[in-house]
Amino acid sequence: MAEKSFVQITSDVSSALETMRKEVPDTMQGFHALSKAALKAGVLSALDKELIALAIGVSSRCDACIGFHVKALIRLGVTREQLMETLAVCTYMGGGPSLMYAAEAVRAFEEFSPKS
Repeated sequence: MAEKSFVQITSDVSSALETMRKEVPDTMQGFHALSKAALKAGVLSALDKELIALAIGVSSRCDACIGFHVKALIRLGVTREQLMETLAVCTYMGGGPSLMYAAEAVRAFEEFSPKS
């Protein structure tokens, strides 16, 4: 079985989203505005909000969500420790299936992290 690539998943989904932006622009503009407002730093930092979004992506078993939110977390400077603690809570709340997708989030983190 071929290993999935989060770089490929996010690239493929981005292409499909671009098609949707062209064909249903009002919906996509509305979703973008919702995303921007929800993830804007406030009482919770942007990093904290992205960790929450990742946790929901893990519990929903959404590969694209994991990829996009891990990329955003890396851009925001997440530490491996912050990621792992978030994934530990996901596992606690979601059991075995969340543990399997938490492991996928670790793979995404390692795939997107700059190589030293």
